[in-house]
Amino acid sequence: MKTIKIKGMACEHCVRAVLKALSGIDGLKDVSVDLENAQATYEETKPVDERLIRARIEEAGYEIG
Repeated sequence: MKTIKIKGMACEHCVRAVLKALSGIDGLKDVSVDLENAQATYEETKPVDERLIRARIEEAGYEIG
């Protein structure tokens, strides 16, 4: 399980936006977003470039912490 810190989430809408962004990446599974701890966790079924993960989070309007 990998974890990435996310800045800027304030509500459940934010959680859903990040979850949608990460769930759409081929190679990620068991994606979970935790508002209280400001992070997302996921497992990789195959190697995924971390730059892609960061880009998707940023496209959703949030920053990597």
